[in-house]
Amino acid sequence: MSQRMSIQSVDPEAYRAVLALEKYVNGGTVDETLLLLVKIRASQLNRCAWCLDMHLTEARTAGIDQRKLDVIAGWNEAGDLFDETERAVLAFAEEVTLVSEHGVRDETWAALRAHLDENQTLTVLMAACAINVWNRMNVTARTDLPQRDS
Repeated sequence: MSQRMSIQSVDPEAYRAVLALEKYVNGGTVDETLLLLVKIRASQLNRCAWCLDMHLTEARTAGIDQRKLDVIAGWNEAGDLFDETERAVLAFAEEVTLVSEHGVRDETWAALRAHLDENQTLTVLMAACAINVWNRMNVTARTDLPQRDS
């Protein structure tokens, strides 16, 4: 498949608008590891290779255990590999990403709130929203993966 469009080339302002949301997310008090789990899981669900390539690289650089990265798609079957906060964040990210299926359930919200304060909860919500925007942009435009040195 070939790239349909370079959003940034067509209109850099469109790209910068989403980047502003990303800056908001990264400026919060939520641990980078949790934000990366949100980005990776949503990108898996949305089948966004471009975002997966980027965020899995970032996760390895950030020191996230490779075993977690290997099984994140099956996090809910991975026993105690993911701690309670990570499981709450992953469940929330899935439900926000798949919001049309059944919304975000009260149980999922309560589990997240048991581990995060109100501002952190908002940051995780905005992280899930932001990555879903990035995923939809990249999948729709068929953004080419960046070239890497072998």
